[in-house]
Amino acid sequence: MVVLLLTVTGLCVIASLLLIPYIRRYAAAGVCTSSARLDGKTVLITGANSGIGKETAWELAARGARVIMACRDLVKAETAAQEIRADTGNEQIIVRKLDLADTKSVRQFAENIMKEEKMINILINNAGMIMLPYTKTVDGFEIHFGVHHLGHFLLTHLLLDFIKKSSPARIINVSSFAHNFGRINFKDLQSEKSYSAGLAYCQSKLANVLFTRELAKRLQGTKVIVNSVHPGTVFTEITRHSSALTLVWKGLSFLLKTPREGAQTSVHCAVAEELQEISGKHFSDCTPAFVAPQGRNDETARKLWDVSCNLLGIQWD
Repeated sequence: MVVLLLTVTGLCVIASLLLIPYIRRYAAAGVCTSSARLDGKTVLITGANSGIGKETAWELAARGARVIMACRDLVKAETAAQEIRADTGNEQIIVRKLDLADTKSVRQFAENIMKEEKMINILINNAGMIMLPYTKTVDGFEIHFGVHHLGHFLLTHLLLDFIKKSSPARIINVSSFAHNFGRINFKDLQSEKSYSAGLAYCQSKLANVLFTRELAKRLQGTKVIVNSVHPGTVFTEITRHSSALTLVWKGLSFLLKTPREGAQTSVHCAVAEELQEISGKHFSDCTPAFVAPQGRNDETARKLWDVSCNLLGIQWD
């Protein structure tokens, strides 16, 4: 019996090792095949100093775009920008200060951009974090909801007229498969009554999908499209706030997407010619993806929109 068990175990290990390349290939699926150039176009990417954001910036810079890297850490962002300039030969890589956890910073950033730039053709709301201990933004919002949703909601609101003048234009909201596990808890949006870092993250990613859905409806008749993306499970620094998750990530790194692979769906939604008329959709691996029922609820989307405007003290009709 022992020999049999050892034999079975050995066979399972061997089978697993043999399957690794195929699992890895599946995990890395989805490559942007468009060769579209972006010469003369301006792209703004939040959280572009590392991970998926940095690789997205690299990919679009290589296509000739003027890329604005909107980041909280200017030192790290400038280091990344220098690497992108050297790698791509594109000198039009601009670093600007943006702290999505502070609405004053968001407002100042948007004001400066509209004074400095002639256009914004592509806005990629990419910045994010995961599994933070309970933390509030400067304005008192739970950090995941405040940065992932409210910060990007406000930024998009402030820049939207400018983006419309730059049309045809695109907005990409980086969400996650985690939206499937999210619920918008209107009775405790800021998780003050009960907090789970994982659930807070999932709620914020669901908010990204719902925001995309509602914004697309409101942009009908314009030449601005908006879509959300799931980049895949990517080996980045996003897990740095959770030692347990970091260990898991490192242990499974050979199965995870690289940041450049994770950036492909954002790039696809930014450049693919066939998406020019496609709006309000969700993408993964450069193809349309499943959206959970709670992400397709128009009533929830409208309510979230109204509540978000109220929390931010803005009117957005």
